[in-house]
Amino acid sequence: MPALSSGSGSDTGLYELLAALPAQLQPHVGSQEDLTFLWDMFGEKSLHSLVKIHEKLHYYESHSPVPIYQGASALANDLTEELQCKPLSTEIRELLKLLSKPNLKALLSVHDTVAQKDYDPVLPSMPDEIDDDEDSVKIIRLVKNREPLGATIRKEETTGAIVVARIMRGGAADRSGLIHVGDELREVNGISVENKQPEEIIHILAQSQGAITFKIIPSIKEETPYKEGKMYIKALFDYDPNEDKAIPCKEAGVSFRKGDILQIMCQDDATWWQAKHEGDANPRAGLIPSKQFQERRFALRRPAAVVQLQKNYNRKLSGFRRSFRLSKKDRKTNKSMYECKKSDQYDTADVPTYEEVAPYQRQSDEKYRLVVLVGPVGVGLNELKRKLLISDTQHYGVTVPHTTRARRNQESDGVEYIFISKHLFETDVHNNKFIEYGEYKNNYYGTSFDSVRSVLAKNKVCLLDVQPHTIKHLRTLEFKPFVIFIKPPSIEHLRETRKNAKIISSKDEKNSAKPFTEEDFQEMVKSAQMMESQYSHLFDKIIINDDLATAYNELKTALDKLETDTHWVPVSWQHS
Repeated sequence: MPALSSGSGSDTGLYELLAALPAQLQPHVGSQEDLTFLWDMFGEKSLHSLVKIHEKLHYYESHSPVPIYQGASALANDLTEELQCKPLSTEIRELLKLLSKPNLKALLSVHDTVAQKDYDPVLPSMPDEIDDDEDSVKIIRLVKNREPLGATIRKEETTGAIVVARIMRGGAADRSGLIHVGDELREVNGISVENKQPEEIIHILAQSQGAITFKIIPSIKEETPYKEGKMYIKALFDYDPNEDKAIPCKEAGVSFRKGDILQIMCQDDATWWQAKHEGDANPRAGLIPSKQFQERRFALRRPAAVVQLQKNYNRKLSGFRRSFRLSKKDRKTNKSMYECKKSDQYDTADVPTYEEVAPYQRQSDEKYRLVVLVGPVGVGLNELKRKLLISDTQHYGVTVPHTTRARRNQESDGVEYIFISKHLFETDVHNNKFIEYGEYKNNYYGTSFDSVRSVLAKNKVCLLDVQPHTIKHLRTLEFKPFVIFIKPPSIEHLRETRKNAKIISSKDEKNSAKPFTEEDFQEMVKSAQMMESQYSHLFDKIIINDDLATAYNELKTALDKLETDTHWVPVSWQHS
């Protein structure tokens, strides 16, 4: 082991201890390999350096040192100027080069700061002249950095006074604890705010740098203690505060996209909530429109023509459910014969804004979540479902539909269909036992809630494709549905990728499978657009079926993660 040495006699004790340790531990070490390890460890140069630093710090701490000189930066500048007046020898050139290096300048600056113990920001002096009648005036000084101050102001209509409208949770004003809602603002950096509009004051603040001095009259109203918000919501629409003319302060707004999770920090204001993105390390909250306010705005923006268009579309969607496993004869007549029970008024009354959510992860002893697939006719939904079933018949399952028609020779009850009487079917309809149902040629067809429960009871993932308006009836604690929208690509890609594919057609009496037509492509894209426009707030994932293999892999990956990862679900799905 190399000898350890020290620059001063006071720190030899620790070095001698380290040097003696391997020899003292040798009788207790079982193998030569362990002994070699100890010698190498205590002979490590980095350990020597750490010991030296420790001893030097301990030495200087015990002697309470004071800096020899507090203006090293200024001294270096003076030396540079003096050297530049001298004949430039090799040594002088080298020294000038060293003194000009940014890292050395920074080191000298830090030295001066530490030497002078000048750690606080430089603040302007307090104003000397304060009117005698302003004994209730409070002078507040905040140091402004790159973040906003985190407060909004408004002008009182009756008095014209400028008052603090709200304090943003986690912002600079909130953290200072010096400014409160209702405080009346009198001056900003010595500039009177009398007869000024809030926009002018905001401009003054924006132009201010460093410390900002406020003269305010404190509010008499007592504020309620602040508790950190524990409410989380899922945004069901896109929002950009820069495009919102109603927001009190665009800079204080929080932008978000549909599907983002937001943490609500304050709901004191009925019009503007304070929120931040879930997981955001920045504690400062921003403004978002409240649920009630945004619902009113959406309702006013929604033209009657759009509502009527959606009603017409909903009636057009009442085609037979292709999710039923039909007989060969039924496959030939499976279009335009299925009427679904629904309420247009109920659907168009929904105004999606926010949904309160909570994190959820499936436990091993729980049933699987229901997987709901929706999409327009011809998009390839059934092909994707079929590939999932083939991939693992023990893990995935589908429902068996009910019908009132007579059972045929090659059919088995509970396999192709569950065959029941018309009276029993109508009784079940009356008791709301069907997710969706319809009638064709005096026979009823339908998918029941119990058929879903039957699949889940077998510890399988139930794959169910339904019309999108039925999703809301499935969104319960029992089923916890994960809704996937299968979306077609652009019509140009449809023409290219579906040119050899076929679709069940009802344009002739035979109702046979025929190649896609241009009308089919346009109808598919139009139907998908309307589905997404009206029901996208209910979709958990959107998959574009441009290529069947790629779409299947994306679908399979999403379903695998569904069983292991944590997802945000409606708070009503949490067990009480």
